[in-house]
Amino acid sequence: MKDITLKEIAIKLGISITTVSKALKNYPDVSEKTKNAVLEMAKSLHFTPNSFAVNLRTRESKTIGLIIPEVVHHFFSNVIKGIIAEAEKSGYLVIILQSSESKELEIKQVDLLMNKRVDGILLSLSNESNDDDHLKEIIRRDVPFVMFDKISKLINCSKVIINDQKAAFNATEHLIGKGCKRIAHIRGPVNPQNAIDRFLGYKKALEKHNILFDKSLVYTCKGSEFEEGYDFAKQIITEHNDIDGIFCVTDIVAIGAINYLNEINISIPKQIKVIGFSNWFMGQVITPKLSTIDQPGYDMGVESFNLLLEEMNCRRETKPFTPRTIELPTKIIERESTL
Repeated sequence: MKDITLKEIAIKLGISITTVSKALKNYPDVSEKTKNAVLEMAKSLHFTPNSFAVNLRTRESKTIGLIIPEVVHHFFSNVIKGIIAEAEKSGYLVIILQSSESKELEIKQVDLLMNKRVDGILLSLSNESNDDDHLKEIIRRDVPFVMFDKISKLINCSKVIINDQKAAFNATEHLIGKGCKRIAHIRGPVNPQNAIDRFLGYKKALEKHNILFDKSLVYTCKGSEFEEGYDFAKQIITEHNDIDGIFCVTDIVAIGAINYLNEINISIPKQIKVIGFSNWFMGQVITPKLSTIDQPGYDMGVESFNLLLEEMNCRRETKPFTPRTIELPTKIIERESTL
């Protein structure tokens, strides 16, 4: 079935194509009677606007690109919900791409989105990203751009973040406040800024409370997975029989650690206290329930889209736009694993 055109509606109603177009766009110089007639005819003929033609006229695609490391990750799924909810309010579609923590794939996806002429790009860096050339290309081509969560401090664009260092400091201090003196840290991969900041927050909390930093108590994940938490907990117990606290870079890693400790009948929190990061819902259904840092994923999605929308509107109206950073608050959720 061929698409209905403005010309066919105009012929059927005996009016000009221009009048049909204006009526569909609710122009004030078209009478209500004519507008209603056009709308009824368009509905009866199942008319839909040619979005490609509209895009050519307005130079807008009404689509934005979103690149995230993992779609199924609890935190990122909440970010996606926030972005989509806000995008729908403004009539934007969201193209969601998963980099799978691959720098090579992330570079290809950035190139794809720019070639698709999306109106803007939202991005959380993959763990492998260690250069900024593809990000600088976004800026060079004047594409509105917002980074969130995992960011590069070297790129001059808007960002939505949490204070990972402060949140990690609070998590470690929480363990210290509960009496822990030998605290292991299962940290994220060496490259991402948020993993670096969480490690630094852990160190600063130890320093503040005059606890000697011991690098042998730091274990580095490659992918921050459940299995790594399990395996590192096993290694921690084997190498350090005096550990009384573990701070994990994410909840999924913490849940892996708790799983192993439960298997060997180590009492949590009596013998070892464990705290995670991100407030994944699974932390509430394991035994014991996991204490964690609440990371506001949905709010991060909302703020990220609104920052991008602001920049897109400024570009469309040829107004100046100055990138800025929004920092969202975090808080400790205390549960059974640190009581």
